[in-house]
Amino acid sequence: MDDMPGSTYFSSWDFTSDPCNFAGVFCDGDRVVTLNLGDPRAGASGLSGRIHPDIGKLTNLVEFTIVPGRIIGTLPATLSQLKNLRFLGISRNFISGEIPATLGELQRLRTLDLSYNQLTGNLPWSVGSLTALTNVVLCHNRLSGSIPSFSSQALTRLDLKHNNFSGSIPPGSLPSSLQYLSLSWNRFTGPVDQLLPQLNNLNYLDLSLNRFTGPIPGCVFTFPITNLQLERNLFSGPVQPFNEVSIQTVDLSHNMLYGQVSPLFSTVQNLYLNNNRFTGSVPTTLMDRLMAGNVQLLYLQHNFLTAVPINPTAEIPLSSSLCLQYNCMIPPVQTPCPIEAGTQKTRPTSQCMEWKG
Repeated sequence: MDDMPGSTYFSSWDFTSDPCNFAGVFCDGDRVVTLNLGDPRAGASGLSGRIHPDIGKLTNLVEFTIVPGRIIGTLPATLSQLKNLRFLGISRNFISGEIPATLGELQRLRTLDLSYNQLTGNLPWSVGSLTALTNVVLCHNRLSGSIPSFSSQALTRLDLKHNNFSGSIPPGSLPSSLQYLSLSWNRFTGPVDQLLPQLNNLNYLDLSLNRFTGPIPGCVFTFPITNLQLERNLFSGPVQPFNEVSIQTVDLSHNMLYGQVSPLFSTVQNLYLNNNRFTGSVPTTLMDRLMAGNVQLLYLQHNFLTAVPINPTAEIPLSSSLCLQYNCMIPPVQTPCPIEAGTQKTRPTSQCMEWKG
C-alpha cells in the first residue's frame, strides 16, 4: 500500500520508533488492536495498492478500516484469522472479486461495511450466520444471487441497494431487530406481505426499483418512518392502511395497484400514486387538504380515476403540486405535471371501458 498523491499518511510513519505510535495504529500493551489506515479527514487523499495477506497475522485486531481511496485487488482470505475483529470497514475503494466465505469465521464481527467497491459474486451464507452482526452495509457493488438468512437478533442496519441481487426473501429470513432496510435498485422478486409485518421496528424502508409482487401489507403504513419508498415494482391489489397515515412521503408509483384511493392517505404530505390502476373518485378529504396546503404533492396521473371533487375555478396553493392527467376523465383543473407524464390529458375511452368491465 502507498499514499496517493497528496496523502502524507505513510510518510509520517517513523520505522525507527515504536509502531504503536504510528498514525492510525492503536495498541493494547504491545499488541495492535485497531488499524485505521489513511488520513480520516474529509477531502484527504486516500491510499493505493492492495491489502497484503499478512494482515491475518495481527490476530488481536478488533477494528480494521481503510479510508476511501484506490485500494484494488481482492479481500485476502487471511482476514478470517482475525478472530477478535468486530469492525471491518473498507468502503469507497476499488476492491474486486468475491466476499470470502471464510468471513463467516469472524464470530465477533458486528459491523461489515464494504460499500462502494466492485465486489462480485454472492453474499456468502456463512456471513448471514454471524450472530453478533449489527450493521451490514454492502451497497453500490456488483453482488448477485439470493441473499442469505440473517441469524443475528442484533442486526439493525441492512443496506444492499445498488447491486444485482435476485430471488425472493422468505418470511423469517430477516430479524425483527432491523431498523434500517434498503434493498432498492436490485432484481428481488416475490411477495413481502408475510415478511414486512415481522419487521415492526423499521424506521427506514426502501424497496424501490425491484420486481416485488403481491399486496402491500397495511401494517407498513403504521411504521415510524418519514419516507416509504415502494415505487417501481410489480406490487398489485388494493391498498388499505389501518389508520390515518402519518408518514410524510409515500411513494407507491409505477406498480399495478388497483381499487379506490384510500382517504386515510389525506394526512400524507407528498403522495405518489401515479402509474397504477386506481379507479373511482379521489377522496374529498384528500382534495380538501391539498387546497388547504397540507398536502404538498399529489401525483395521480396515469391511473383510471373517473372523478376529482374540485371546483374548476379553484386556485391550487402555490406550495402544492397536483397532477391528474391521463385518467378516465377530463382533468377539471389544468396543472403543471412532470415531463414524464406526457402530453395526453385523458386516457383513451377504449381503455376505460375495458377496465370498468
